[in-house]
Amino acid sequence: MEFHMKKLISSFMALLILASCAPQQETEIPTLPAAPTEEATPLPTATPAPRTLNICLGEEPTTLYPYGSLNAAARSVLSAIYDGPMDVVEYGYEPVIIEKIPNLQDGDAQITTVTVQLGDQIVDANGNVTGLAKGTQLFPSECRSDECKVTYDGVSNINMDQMVVTFTMLEGLQWSDGEALTADDSVFSFELAANDATPGSKFLIDRTQTYEAASDGVTVQWWGMPGFIDPDYYTNFFMPLPRHSWGEQSPAELARLELSARFPLGWGPYIVKEWNAGENILLAKNLNYFRASSGLPHFDEVNFIIMLDSNAAFSALLEGKCDVLDPTVHLDGQVGLLQQLESQEQAKLITAQTMTMEWLGIGVSPSAYDDGVKSQTDRPDLFGDGRMRQALAYCLDRQKVVDTVLFGLSQVPDSYLPSDHPLHNGNLQAYTFNPEAGKDLLDAVGWLDSDNDPTTPRLAFGVTGVPARTPLVLDYYTTTATQRHQVTEIFAQSLAACGIGLNAAFYEAPNFYAQGPIGPLFSRQFQLAEYAIGVNSLEPQCGWFTSAQIPTEKNHWLGTNISGYENPEFDKACAQALRSLPGEPEYTSHQQAQATFASELPSIPLYLRLRVAAARADICGFNLDPSSNFPLAEIELFDYGTGCKP
Repeated sequence: MEFHMKKLISSFMALLILASCAPQQETEIPTLPAAPTEEATPLPTATPAPRTLNICLGEEPTTLYPYGSLNAAARSVLSAIYDGPMDVVEYGYEPVIIEKIPNLQDGDAQITTVTVQLGDQIVDANGNVTGLAKGTQLFPSECRSDECKVTYDGVSNINMDQMVVTFTMLEGLQWSDGEALTADDSVFSFELAANDATPGSKFLIDRTQTYEAASDGVTVQWWGMPGFIDPDYYTNFFMPLPRHSWGEQSPAELARLELSARFPLGWGPYIVKEWNAGENILLAKNLNYFRASSGLPHFDEVNFIIMLDSNAAFSALLEGKCDVLDPTVHLDGQVGLLQQLESQEQAKLITAQTMTMEWLGIGVSPSAYDDGVKSQTDRPDLFGDGRMRQALAYCLDRQKVVDTVLFGLSQVPDSYLPSDHPLHNGNLQAYTFNPEAGKDLLDAVGWLDSDNDPTTPRLAFGVTGVPARTPLVLDYYTTTATQRHQVTEIFAQSLAACGIGLNAAFYEAPNFYAQGPIGPLFSRQFQLAEYAIGVNSLEPQCGWFTSAQIPTEKNHWLGTNISGYENPEFDKACAQALRSLPGEPEYTSHQQAQATFASELPSIPLYLRLRVAAARADICGFNLDPSSNFPLAEIELFDYGTGCKP
């Protein structure tokens, strides 16, 4: 499991200056017997008001237990309580409470050879954890391709690859209560994450053979299962949690107890002082913060104010009641006004693309085709010809969506990776809005403009798998979100320019995303469907579109390949890439997988979603990183006013 967290801040500092009296001229007076005098009473000393940063949240955190069901507001608050263990910055990782990010070149990550035998737990050639048995297919040592995989004979000992990664923590770390933070706290975190009572994916847990702390108190080693080659190996450090405070509680209790869910111990710049439900969460500076000697954080307090009404939060920013509007305050409709206020130096607009991409799923192979027979009652094969999918891409004015709905602040992707991702293939086939190119492809497929009227839908004449004279009118399913209504309207206009009609249907999100066979998306019962999918890993997600990810009745409708797309060439390139490590020659298979995807287009990438925040005009240290899921990850650096550095 991976966590990247940080810190927060709050308001103004008052200074009292006491004026001193000017000396008076001396006058000679007669000497008198001494008389008793009262001792002068000193003037009271004023205590400076704490410097407070007010951050407005658009929702209340669900919990502050790091292994709880965290919403976006919880991640923002936790950024102030924890710092790291590592941060995501510009599609890379930076160490925070560990000395460095491990890598194979330096030797703190290694691939060793281990001998396994009948009954041992391994990861097989399909990536599944299993007990080694006769007939198991696996990759022997120094093999990661189908060409050299073997079938176990049930008798022999066999050598396999095993990954070992060493993490070294900084010396002298402390919890906010002053207790030492040690490698054993990371092991305690692993134990909690592995417990069945703790929610969350067990993918990494199941593929971990050993996670242990060394006797020096700062070193942790992760041992993967034999056969598990993890491209994300350098993130397999479990964020420490305080065994000395939580160790007597069960994992189930920790999910609901106040000491872990509302007032968790951390090592970051702030500690939770008060939580007034529905109103605010007040944090105070952590005096044991390991970066305190550098003058961090800049505020004495951070006050998270809960404002469910985005208009009220926007007004509070203008009135000075909020110094920062967190991205949980839905500001999509205020971007234009914020741009204007920023030009007048009355506020600061802060935006970034995210790792969440909006997609147009194409029903290449609906679930009705899963029986292997395309009957007359099944939907016509509208999208089996790749040229049809390419024509759709040319006829969708995605740039207009970015320019109008997203104020030009995002981009139109050409694959499942953003263009600024280090592994993005810069030579992909592009589909800029080009109705003429789209119409040429439609003509070639057999969708013809028989009446020479571009405002009416084309008809099928010789389209494979489609009855003659079928009008080219497509069903378009998505949710009721305002932004998706706007996108659908733009697409309906641009598709009409190519002679493609659109019937839009809008679902409530729970119904749209419901597990099959109920929801239209995962049951693969749609023609076109607009949806979003995001990821926590920086690794390219070619696996989203492999045949193994097709949701079907047999796998209980689980999977991300809702188009039903199958291509052995793509599957092979993706599998090779996912079994390779950064720096290895086979890692370039990510380039080939993207090229195949861009040519085949099982789904059309529409745009990268935006994260929008706002702040007072003189804020500094606050930036949004497109690759991080923690918008306040550098909260210890936040400042405003005269303390800001350019």
